[in-house]
Amino acid sequence: MVKELVIAVDPQVASDEKYYLPVVARQLGVGKEQITFCQLKNRSIDARHGRVKISLRMDVYINQQPEKPQPIDFRYQNVEHKTPVVIVGAGPGGLFAALRFLQLGYKPIIIERGKDVHSRRFDVAQIHRNEGVDPNSNYGFGEGGAGTYSDGKLFTRSKKRGDISFVLQVLNANGAKPDILVDTHPHIGTDKLPGIIENIRKTIVEYGGEVHFNTQFAKLMLNGDKVCGVELTNGTKIESKAVILATGHSARDVYQSLYNQGVELQAKSFAMGVRIEHPQALIDSIQYSCKTRSQYLPAAAYSLVHQVDGRGVYSFCMCPGGIIVPASTSPNEMVVNGMSPSTRGTRWANSGLVVEIRAEDLMQSPNDILAGLRYQMNYEQLSFASGGGGQIAPAQRVTDFVEGKISSSLPESSFRPGIASSAMHQWMPAEIGKRLQQGLLAFDRKMHGFYTSEATLIGVESRTSSPIRIPRDKDTLQHIQIAGLFPCGEGAGYAGGIVSSALDGQRCAESAAEYLK
Repeated sequence: MVKELVIAVDPQVASDEKYYLPVVARQLGVGKEQITFCQLKNRSIDARHGRVKISLRMDVYINQQPEKPQPIDFRYQNVEHKTPVVIVGAGPGGLFAALRFLQLGYKPIIIERGKDVHSRRFDVAQIHRNEGVDPNSNYGFGEGGAGTYSDGKLFTRSKKRGDISFVLQVLNANGAKPDILVDTHPHIGTDKLPGIIENIRKTIVEYGGEVHFNTQFAKLMLNGDKVCGVELTNGTKIESKAVILATGHSARDVYQSLYNQGVELQAKSFAMGVRIEHPQALIDSIQYSCKTRSQYLPAAAYSLVHQVDGRGVYSFCMCPGGIIVPASTSPNEMVVNGMSPSTRGTRWANSGLVVEIRAEDLMQSPNDILAGLRYQMNYEQLSFASGGGGQIAPAQRVTDFVEGKISSSLPESSFRPGIASSAMHQWMPAEIGKRLQQGLLAFDRKMHGFYTSEATLIGVESRTSSPIRIPRDKDTLQHIQIAGLFPCGEGAGYAGGIVSSALDGQRCAESAAEYLK
């Protein structure tokens, strides 16, 4: 007999089957010895009402042995001599599109402007030492995309886009812990994700696909209103009757190239602001209503949203037990992002704190499609000019920012290039700064203690999503103007993270295969 059961227990009880098995037996009215196996299906935290509980959903086997799990057969084919399809970008969208092509019998040829995941880490380390930014190898560009060295969160609300469990199974098969298959908010950690990405690439190559690093897209090759390949910055041309464009939201040169070629683009809303950093112990005490977090609980997270003057102000990409990292993709800009190692064990909690920017707020005319890009770039250059030199970021205590005072000192920060006191309340665009000031006070009413001089604002968080959408047909996923072009993932405006980008990559591959038939 198999029974499905949901129990809510204390964190220590939830930490090990030997603790929760007696609870399960009592709930089902059976002897503990009758339970042969508990298959955990989902685990989540409920910290409401001042007492933390862990909810466990499981299948309980009573006097019955579960079937032995069969190894997953992803059914990849050898595609060395099959029809080639060009994929621009080796982020999650591009990589999962390539895996799907292996299943469908097409040869993926991935071109990636950045370096392989191993070589890329040296360029990332260089930025942390404030020794310069390689514009093609950094936190934004390189094998695995922007998520590889900035966290590895796997939570998505994109339930209608495809089989999320398949994406998680692929990641698990390539080295991620099986916890990601059951946790409500699964997380890999930036210390683990590079190895997983490398394993995926090895699979693509093993089955006949190609992955080319330090290979930069210049423009589309077009035959009337059909794509026929891509041209690289070195002049090389790669022919392909279908192209998946999965370049990520920081590839501004790609948007400019498409615009110059007359490829239709659309302006879209996005959000910008800052990173906010608190002591993790403070967030734990607020969220778990305790002085000291139990060893059986993970570092606490939060999610906040408020409306100010008709625009949303909200937390974004919250990183418990994490660090703030330099995410600039050019030497003359200052961009920050957040990440957490797999342990989520640092002394700090950080989150993006951003304000909604609508396309109509910026466009000077209906044809001013690139207005959002200009606004982003201006904001990042303001931040660069207001920092301490190179990648030393501008910063301000939260209370000083709201009160309009320059901080005479700053708390210790996880941001390794360093932070410098800056009058962020003065140079930040008013439509962002004023809303952040009001939002911070509103968030303190929801999380008392959030507004504190122990918290620091660090500038700037500007790459939450692309300000451009590359429009496509909702059914075929092809560009509405260019046949055979499949805009994909975050850079095209159709995803918002690792899992949703991976799902979109799979769907684009399926649509491209249909087109090629």
